[in-house]
Parts: sequence; C-alpha cells; structure tokens
Amino acid sequence: MPECHTIPCLLSPWSEWSDCSVTCGKGMRTRQRMLKSAAELGDCNEELEQAEKCMLPECPIDCELTEWSQWSECNTSCGKGHMIRTRMIKIEPQFGGAACPETVQRSKCRVRKCLRGPGMEKRRWKEAR
Repeated sequence: MPECHTIPCLLSPWSEWSDCSVTCGKGMRTRQRMLKSAAELGDCNEELEQAEKCMLPECPIDCELTEWSQWSECNTSCGKGHMIRTRMIKIEPQFGGAACPETVQRSKCRVRKCLRGPGMEKRRWKEAR
C-alpha cells in the first residue's frame, strides 16, 4: 500500500479584528477564520479564533461626595445670622468626569430678638444729639 498523505487544512484568511468589547478602559477583541476543507479529509488543529486585550482611553470618573453634614448652629445668639453645612470630596473627577458640585451651603437663621437693656433707647437718643 502506498503511504497515506494527510491533506493540509484549507483555511480562510483571518477576519478583521472586532471592535474592543468596551468603550473605554481595558477590554478584549477577537478575530476568526473558517475551515474551508472538509473536516473528514484530515485532522485540522489550526486555531479558528484569536482574542487579544485592547486598551481605550481611561473611562471618565465623576466626582463623588459624602453626605451633607448636619446644619451648624446659628452663628449669632440673637437676631439674624447664618448656619452652614458641608460635605467632603471622596473621589476627585478624572479623565473628563463630572465636576464636583458645591461642598458648602449657607442658610439664614433668626434666633430670638436681641433684648435691649433698660434705658438703652434714651442713651442712644442722647448720643445721637
């Protein structure tokens, strides 16, 4: 019997690489090729798909803040004043992410009316003259 020769694999060319699996950051892309010869004509151990890592620009990271603190006490003991509350930045924005909104808020407050001592009006009237 003559010696048998194996028939070489007939393969299509590789396809173009697919798009990266992500729109930013690290992902994967693939390409394929097809077996053109009949499988029963011989063993074909060639790979039909390849994958590789791909890297796109970093993903935007938006600013992240803590919750608001409690409102402070009014800054005056009587009359009109203000109180504040704050929050801290946990993550600074990066790669075009959303900027941080305000971290301090101020609000008006009014504590009881300031009391004047007896005769204060008369003294002021005399000083004004």
